[in-house]
Amino acid sequence: MKTIQFREAICEAMSEEMRLDESIYLIGEEVAEYNGAYKASKGMLDEFGEKRIIDAPIAELGFGGIAVGSTMTGNRPIVEYMTFNFALVGIDQIINNAAKIRQMSGGQFPCPIVFRGPTASAGQLGATHSQAFENWFANTPGLKVVVPSNPYDAKGLLKAAIRDNDPVIFMESEQMYGDKGEVPEGEYIIPLGVADIKRKGTDVTVVSFGKIIKEAYKAADALEKEGISVEVIDLRTVRPMDTDAILESVKKTNRLVILEEAWPFGSVATEIAYRVQEQAFDYLDAPIQRINTADTPAAYSPVLMEEWLPNAQDVIDAVKATLYVK
Repeated sequence: MKTIQFREAICEAMSEEMRLDESIYLIGEEVAEYNGAYKASKGMLDEFGEKRIIDAPIAELGFGGIAVGSTMTGNRPIVEYMTFNFALVGIDQIINNAAKIRQMSGGQFPCPIVFRGPTASAGQLGATHSQAFENWFANTPGLKVVVPSNPYDAKGLLKAAIRDNDPVIFMESEQMYGDKGEVPEGEYIIPLGVADIKRKGTDVTVVSFGKIIKEAYKAADALEKEGISVEVIDLRTVRPMDTDAILESVKKTNRLVILEEAWPFGSVATEIAYRVQEQAFDYLDAPIQRINTADTPAAYSPVLMEEWLPNAQDVIDAVKATLYVK
């Protein structure tokens, strides 16, 4: 094993796959000459050249469309958005073209493409730069949605996403690019759609994904000191969702808390809660608790932002609510 940063894991995944397949290329703003806005493509221009590492203008609709169209001529593009907030400019290409080409062509045109970049909040960036759209994309048939939380998962999942013959939305975090973690020296792949039990427990299940799962770990550590055993599940892939992993855990703990950095209405947490009450209602000993951001645009004020974001204390309170402990 070696210890590398999250950004290095992303770079390694892309570079390893590009060495294996010449049809793969990377396109986005500042991915080449600047080595990536977050240095996630550092050194790739020198290795692969300007025909495969392509600096695009500030035109997400344009280069997104070019990339989608290129899949129809045998290419496997990776599209980097500086943030998924900017993907809204090109969302027509993602929703109306990438997600639907295979079906609308009667299976003649698969769309092997990865759209990747940071999601959700990253500090004091204001309302239009702090949004999480995992549930938006997961609501679209034809798209797969991946949200890793650490370097190991990021590399293995991104390699799987690049090899997938369907469009994959791969969502990272500006606040995780510097995170360090152990990654195997050799090649490995993590299949899409498989959740991971990051921490085993017996009293309550906490399901989360992405950088906000760190708050679940903090809460689990604190609750352990009070004699409460928390099982933490990292979804890793939002769609397809590993419902079986969640159900098996809930059948053991009989309680469920869902932690998500997104607005509550129509959220991923909402879908999880529905599936569990539908398929494991008789196993629940308490109502399902969900924790989301406040139902408002993100504030710029650090004080308001702290109130807006879920935190470990919110998780602790929700866990105790399922256990009827004050």
